[in-house]
Amino acid sequence: MAACFFGELSYVKPPAADVLKGMFIPNLKGNGATADAIALLGALIMPHNLFLHSALVLSRRIPGSVRGINDVCRFYLLESGFSLFVAFLINVSVISVSGTVCSAKNLSGDNIDQCNDLTLNSASFLLKNVLGKSSSTVYAIALLASGQSSTITGTYAGQFIMQGFLDLKMRKWVRNLVSRCIAITPSLIVSIIGGSSGAGRLIIIASMILSFELPFALIPLLKFSSSATKMGPHKNSIYIIVVSWILGLGIIGINIYYLSTSFVDWLIHNNLPKTGKVLIGILVFPLMAIYILTVMYLTFRRDTVVTFIEPLKLEPVAQMCMEGGHANADGVFEQNHVPFREDLADIPFPE
Repeated sequence: MAACFFGELSYVKPPAADVLKGMFIPNLKGNGATADAIALLGALIMPHNLFLHSALVLSRRIPGSVRGINDVCRFYLLESGFSLFVAFLINVSVISVSGTVCSAKNLSGDNIDQCNDLTLNSASFLLKNVLGKSSSTVYAIALLASGQSSTITGTYAGQFIMQGFLDLKMRKWVRNLVSRCIAITPSLIVSIIGGSSGAGRLIIIASMILSFELPFALIPLLKFSSSATKMGPHKNSIYIIVVSWILGLGIIGINIYYLSTSFVDWLIHNNLPKTGKVLIGILVFPLMAIYILTVMYLTFRRDTVVTFIEPLKLEPVAQMCMEGGHANADGVFEQNHVPFREDLADIPFPE
């Protein structure tokens, strides 16, 4: 799919200046543009993948030293950053191709109708310049592959969360069956009842829910990784802390702004009787307040529990051996000198 859209991008040749302007200057126009932007944010980041990326660092052979652990984190940062950069390029190419094709002056009547209601179900016509009649088939295969990829990452993230946080273990086939049923059953019901338009709308709603859930994964992760009592010498630098919190608060602010303004706008302009509006407001406004208060609680909650223990600090020889990743004079490290958490060290990895 990336190759097809990159090829289509070279064919339609969108204006480079407008592409760069759209990448760095936010500009939301049209009905539902803000909702689509929030949905895109949730679909790209996905709160459960924050746990998955953190857990996958432990899947490497990690040297027992500060320098070794920092190297492992840096290498995985490069890997995940590269994959997100490729995803960013694909999104840019999709948006650029669709904008260029749909703004062309020589469109047929069918293409104009498809551009006016551009969804996953109708976007395959954008690739006709590169793939011709096979564009719909290749596009369907790419959508299936992306769905499988998303399901696999969700299953892995669920395993780490269930085993790491809840100590909940189950057979692999049972976990896969439960995860797939929970993921597929609602989508299947909506697709049967609402058709392709209902399924497309469900994707937007589900992605928006993921965006609204981001603070509950992002804030604890930022606070944990920036705490010296939790991470010791591996905590985030001041630059990463500042940039991360600015981006995180920006995401939270956008979600809260959209949630409040869109509901108030809907409440004012719907055709319900005043009694119905009052009842819905009494029900929804407290839920919105609970959401905002919970986010504020996570942000300002203080955690003074020390979990990082560094007993070798007062033993220079042992500290130098550990820093270099070497054993002590007897050839082994003494377990009581290694700063690790037993409850975290025994989490089994996905097979």
